[in-house]
Amino acid sequence: MKLSFARTLPAALVLAIASVGLSAIAQTPAVAPATQPTQPTLVQKVEATGKKAVSATKRVARKAGKATKKVAVKTGNVVARAGHKTADAMRSTGAAIGEKIPGTAENNAAKAAAASKP
Repeated sequence: MKLSFARTLPAALVLAIASVGLSAIAQTPAVAPATQPTQPTLVQKVEATGKKAVSATKRVARKAGKATKKVAVKTGNVVARAGHKTADAMRSTGAAIGEKIPGTAENNAAKAAAASKP
């Protein structure tokens, strides 16, 4: 009987060690897929790119709006100055023409100015 006992002992030892190992593996928690770092999907990449594009478009639109407003104000000022200069020149020209037409207030004022000079 010693011979059969010697043959069964290694098999029993292997089974005992295997059962301890299997129970230890069964008790360890599995790594959750959410805790593993994952690469973003194509949809996520496209969404991120879309958000960046919208933000960039908003920034550009704001800058363009501010620049347009500045240019409009400057253009308005230039047009106003040109209009004032034109109006002043027309008044001066009208006064010069009026001095030469007899019977106008400008002509009478010019005659009075010329008479008062010695």
